Amino acid sequence: MARYQNVYPYTRTGRGNGAAAGGRRSTGRNDYVYGNVALQPDIRRQLEEEPRRKLSNEARKNRDKAHHMSLGYVAFLVAALCLAGLVLVNFIQLQSEITNMAETVADKELQLNSLKVDNDEVLNRINGSINMEEIREIAIGELGMVYAQEGQIEKYSFDEFDYLRYVGRD
Repeated sequence: MARYQNVYPYTRTGRGNGAAAGGRRSTGRNDYVYGNVALQPDIRRQLEEEPRRKLSNEARKNRDKAHHMSLGYVAFLVAALCLAGLVLVNFIQLQSEITNMAETVADKELQLNSLKVDNDEVLNRINGSINMEEIREIAIGELGMVYAQEGQIEKYSFDEFDYLRYVGRD
């Protein structure tokens, strides 16, 4: 049975039980200690008490082999490391090229939009400067042009994009 140390340092009579006076009572391994004084484990003694197992020669050789790497394994690791490095460098270069191409495309789109705006402005300026009434007067008066009559209009149909087929009078 386990022995218990008194939780209170003094009994009813007021006398100490030994632990309160600073004395340390040796308790066994399975003894419970109550209060704020815990025993420090003696690790050195536990290590001395535990018997060390001796390793067999085969186990010792296996451990030694596990600690040493063969030349082939080292060469394999170096080759794998170089291959991984090449793949990563290639990946970074491709990422850089993609970024540069995206920036080039963005620049070209800005340039295209600028050219479209400039073209629209020029077209509007040209259309605004044309006087259609003046052109009609010059065409009729100086060049002798007249409006087309009903029988002078010819119709064409577009079946394909590469040629024009005449659908004329029968």
